[in-house]
Amino acid sequence: MQKVLLFVDKVSTWVGHAFSFFIVGLTLLISWEVYSRYVLHHSHPWVFDYMIMMYGTLFMMAGAYTLAKNGHVRGDMIYGYFTPRAQATIDLTLYIVFFLPGIVAFVWAGYYYAAESWAINEHSNVTSEGPAYYPFKTIIPIAGAIVLVQGIVEIIRCVICIKQNAWPSREADVQEVDVDELKKMVHVKDEDIQKLDKYVVHKEPGK
Repeated sequence: MQKVLLFVDKVSTWVGHAFSFFIVGLTLLISWEVYSRYVLHHSHPWVFDYMIMMYGTLFMMAGAYTLAKNGHVRGDMIYGYFTPRAQATIDLTLYIVFFLPGIVAFVWAGYYYAAESWAINEHSNVTSEGPAYYPFKTIIPIAGAIVLVQGIVEIIRCVICIKQNAWPSREADVQEVDVDELKKMVHVKDEDIQKLDKYVVHKEPGK
């Protein structure tokens, strides 16, 4: 079972990493449009549509990745004091009551939303060069389905944790730097840092 859970984690991670490169394309597109508008004095109205679609795609396709890394926002100030079993019980309840109905509705509505867009060959009406909308809208049910699969994995993790009172492992990935752990890795103590303070030049305000 653990191998299956980690496999789904890997798929969600791969998808998140793959679509993260959209931010590079988005940055280049915006930079080019700013240069074109203010230096060449030639703007492109359709660029705004591409910006929205690229950012929207990036945002939606990162959902499963964030869920796999347990990165969605929660009240950690209170949640962190609970035992793993209590945390899993709360999570399981929220997944069943809110997540499953919401994400299923998202996928269902997104499917018909995309199908209608394909049926009418929907394009932006900003200019004659306006981009097609139906590929972007197709991302909605696809992203929702990936999040749904990852959510089912998280539900299974909750059940395992309730039984064992310990969270099962997750797929490792780049995380925020833990300062205390970093100190241990490089064998640095707070006392060592304090000794270096004498080499720091402190300037008085106004000088």
